[in-house]
Amino acid sequence: MRPPVLYPLFAPITALKGIGARTGALYKKLCGEHVVDLLWHLPAGVIDRSYKSQLKYADRDRVATVTVKVVEHNPPPKPHMPYKIVGTDGTDQIVITYFNVKGDYLSSLYPADKNVTISGLLERYRASWVMNHPDYAVPAERAGEIPTHEPVYPMTAGLGGKGLRKTIEQALARVPDLPEWNDPHLMAREKWPAWKAAVRIAHHPAPQAPDSTAPLPARRRLAYDELLADQLSLSIIRAHHKTIGGRSFAGTGALTRRMESALPFTLTGGQRQAIAEIAGDMAAPKRMLRLLQGDVGAGKTVVALMSMLQAVEAGAQAALMAPTEILAKQHHAKLQKMLAPLGIAIGLVVGRTRTTGGQRKETLDALADGSLQLVVGTHALFQQDIAFHNLGLAVIDEQHRFGVNQRLTLSDKGRGVDILAMTATPIPRTLALTAYGDMDVSRLTDKPAGRQTIDTSLIDMARLDEVVTGIGRQIAKGAQIYWVCPLVEESETIDLAAATERASLLRKFVGEDAVGLVHGRMKTDDKDRVMQDFAAGKIKILVATTVIEVGVDVPQATVMVVEHAERFGLAQLHQLRGRVGRGQDKSHCLLMYHGPLGETAKARLKMLRDTQDGFKIAEEDLRLRGAGEVLGTRQSGAREFRLADLSRDGDLIDIAHDDAALILSRDPELKSERGQALRTLLYLFNRDAAVPLLRAG
Repeated sequence: MRPPVLYPLFAPITALKGIGARTGALYKKLCGEHVVDLLWHLPAGVIDRSYKSQLKYADRDRVATVTVKVVEHNPPPKPHMPYKIVGTDGTDQIVITYFNVKGDYLSSLYPADKNVTISGLLERYRASWVMNHPDYAVPAERAGEIPTHEPVYPMTAGLGGKGLRKTIEQALARVPDLPEWNDPHLMAREKWPAWKAAVRIAHHPAPQAPDSTAPLPARRRLAYDELLADQLSLSIIRAHHKTIGGRSFAGTGALTRRMESALPFTLTGGQRQAIAEIAGDMAAPKRMLRLLQGDVGAGKTVVALMSMLQAVEAGAQAALMAPTEILAKQHHAKLQKMLAPLGIAIGLVVGRTRTTGGQRKETLDALADGSLQLVVGTHALFQQDIAFHNLGLAVIDEQHRFGVNQRLTLSDKGRGVDILAMTATPIPRTLALTAYGDMDVSRLTDKPAGRQTIDTSLIDMARLDEVVTGIGRQIAKGAQIYWVCPLVEESETIDLAAATERASLLRKFVGEDAVGLVHGRMKTDDKDRVMQDFAAGKIKILVATTVIEVGVDVPQATVMVVEHAERFGLAQLHQLRGRVGRGQDKSHCLLMYHGPLGETAKARLKMLRDTQDGFKIAEEDLRLRGAGEVLGTRQSGAREFRLADLSRDGDLIDIAHDDAALILSRDPELKSERGQALRTLLYLFNRDAAVPLLRAG
């Protein structure tokens, strides 16, 4: 239950003075529906209004606050012309200009022969001082009402800047004194203020030096608070799931040894280490919750299969869940081939409409009675009519496509089910801690022997005709091609090639039936049909948006063309490149860009050309583009932060991660004085779902 001290912050914004239902809807769109959301809506900058000078000695083209006597009003002689007011401070004159004036309110705002203090951008036009639409205009005796330093907030249509600032000031007036939850040594070392003071300082920042990029201590403290709440909640969830209903699945080694000897390649050192880590977890009496992270082509599927066979050796069943039907079918076909020498069957469960009634019933009956020990499927695996005889291991591919609730639902299909999640998206440590902080992590950093490098070239879009001609030669040799476009249809404002248009162009060169098109707006059935035709070799060129970024394995595809590569994130381009290079033939990736490129864009694409280390690329992508771009569009497993910027505050994540572990080792029930304060922190940042999981919850 939320502590009463936080009630004022979790009141609806409409509880504040002057905020009705209509305005409240605008605030909800901008930042959220509760008062606390206003606190997290921090300024994007600050306007310095401290500069004051007589006009004769003033600097031009800077924000200034000056007091002038109104000399005359000059209403516009014609509609759509400006309204001008002339004022003087005794040293020089200034023309104050307004456009599209309605009514006569300027007469009362600037009474004749009275002193008025104005603040805005002071400019020179010909020989005169000019200030267009001053931000402030008040009687001189009320000049103190003009802020010296004014925060500038992100806005939305329908809300004015002054109104937003007034509303936020109301929210700040509700900020309570809260007990300190941070370690005092950390506070002293970082020179962080108390929480209440940090919130006020963050909303009333002083301008920094032009060459300063260091975040203010107050904002760093608030970012750390959010990260600590996140890491603490993940640690609580992790501890909870590891202590309930675990079973030991210690294998005999009989099947895994036979499997390894049957493989046409040698396991890498990374694969062996990951298999050993997973085996140790499965043999322990606690539930495994582990993430297997590997670059494209690192050999995660083999590691997963060896782990599934260990579950079978221990007398249990294992299931592999994939996010799409096509990927589930690919996994099934691949594993079926690998298991053939062992004489072990593996079932397939997809949507009801995808399998005949007899096949589905036969598979489900075999799962229920235990005669089928291994199964691959989509989310259909955790539907109510699916029952396992003795599920021991759940493997979840492309973990970021599933939410925590979905993976736990699958684990509920058995008693003490171990969970192994896999992701092919190389993620920097800082992001892994926030997206998967409740899981142990195994990394595959090397690639299996024989995995080919992919030639990557940068090509100007002006050479499109040459590329199309070259593609024709590749098709004549029997190759298949991916052609990726960033949009589905032409935009009126962004000159990008639409996937539909590009498909039409390519059909003119290689034939109507040789080109397929898939994009995010297609129905699933239609999309799957095109993808299956491409996998079967019926289609030679697959024109697509980034829906083919993960989950497609077509070994005969040897060319990847990406249009307007400068518009994509590095990690996303690396994932796209990983769709080729899966067979025996040499593969190529053509990154087409619209020149001329800026220096940063050149450096980004050059890095992708020069390295195929996905983890190195992801680290650089995080530095250049921020966390959201590395993880892609909002994913189920990704965490969303209001105050922390993972590309800027990455060092704080490690501190928060270690601090959370230390806190729970010393005070697992959060009963101490600091523990009680930390409970408040969890509620403050809406991480309170973890609170009932505490042993004294």
